Amino acid sequence: MQKDSKEFLNYLLAELNYSTNTMKSYQQELQKFNEFVELENIDYLKLSKDNIRSYLKYLDDLNYKNSSIARNISALRSFYRFLVIKERISKNIFASIRNPKIEKKLPNFLSEVDMERLLEFPKSENYKPTIYTSRDLLIIELLYDTGCRVEELVSIKIKDINKQEKSIKVIGKGSKERIVFYGEYAKEYLEAYEIDRELLLNGKKSDYLFVSKESGQLTTRRIAQIIDKTLKLVGIKNKVTPHTLRHTFATHLLNNNADLRSVQELLGHSSLSTTQIYTHVSNERLRHVYLEAHKDNRE
Repeated sequence: MQKDSKEFLNYLLAELNYSTNTMKSYQQELQKFNEFVELENIDYLKLSKDNIRSYLKYLDDLNYKNSSIARNISALRSFYRFLVIKERISKNIFASIRNPKIEKKLPNFLSEVDMERLLEFPKSENYKPTIYTSRDLLIIELLYDTGCRVEELVSIKIKDINKQEKSIKVIGKGSKERIVFYGEYAKEYLEAYEIDRELLLNGKKSDYLFVSKESGQLTTRRIAQIIDKTLKLVGIKNKVTPHTLRHTFATHLLNNNADLRSVQELLGHSSLSTTQIYTHVSNERLRHVYLEAHKDNRE
């Protein structure tokens, strides 16, 4: 199985342009299954429905959540589809296996007040400006302004920015290009950062927008650390990741009457159903406002 798995992963990388993170995820899911077939001495090319039922029980006994099981089954469905294409097997047995139902969690997001506090971190009493101030401010502003994924943000190159239109070309999932837009604040922060960026590079060259003294390109992990440090500085105790700012971007747009289709385009979602989760957040807010107002009227 190891040989077929490696060939499958190479196929995802070379033919489908899957991201490094997605590749790692697929590799982990296949490894789980490989452990099972070796433990049970099963030929992975001659699976039966009973084998799959045993595997699902195996995952359940390991206390895997439905979401983890669904992710694993989806990876195996793709893997076995690949084996059919390569004529290693005649039928994809996982094609008829349904993913377990998973409860959709509402996305975590910041209120407009907390988002403003985060963006105004340089005004915090204990904050001392550094050469990184303009960069970190621009990072947070762009994540909120554009709704970019953090992987998209770190991949932005100088040539991708159109200053006249205040737009940026980003490369999303599946290597799909889209245009995102930024506002006046981000424009000001970008101008300030361009000066500090040259100081950070100290004579070195980099195509990427976000850099550090040590590297020509910031990592997603470093972005997460910057946000975590800033949250502590302004006293926000919520669990917030770079992706939380993407959720915040979408939620605030819908709360301010943006239409769902436009939000879908800005987020780079291929399906409208993926974007619809944010309407639940928006509707929950409306419900809370209604109940509070109704309670006051009754009193």
